[in-house]
Amino acid sequence: MWEHEHSVETDAGAGAIWGLWREVEEWPRWNADIEAIRLEREFADGGWIVMTPRGGEPVRLRLLDVRPNEGFTDQAELGETLVRTEHLIEQAGEGRRRVTYRIRVEGPDADQLGPAISADFPETMAALVALAES
Repeated sequence: MWEHEHSVETDAGAGAIWGLWREVEEWPRWNADIEAIRLEREFADGGWIVMTPRGGEPVRLRLLDVRPNEGFTDQAELGETLVRTEHLIEQAGEGRRRVTYRIRVEGPDADQLGPAISADFPETMAALVALAES
């Protein structure tokens, strides 16, 4: 198993961050690694996101534990490897929020896939909160 977590703090409101997460087709505005993306069904438990990373094959992400203005989890099965990423919004003091991405990868390719998938977390999250603050 491979795990990693990255957090950033922001003055942006939870609703602003949540709104950017819910607008899946707009994710390329703040996530430069996405070539194409679409939401199947709704942004709720049991929904699906089909995301194509730049230069990669489409990946189906199942939505789990979707909690408006608090967070959600997406899960992908890549062969025998399971990738689960939590996206969280938490209070971080007066008027501040902490946004956290927590990834857990289990399976034979965990040590290769985990670092590759999470390498852009700092840049992606910085772009997300910058857009939420604007």
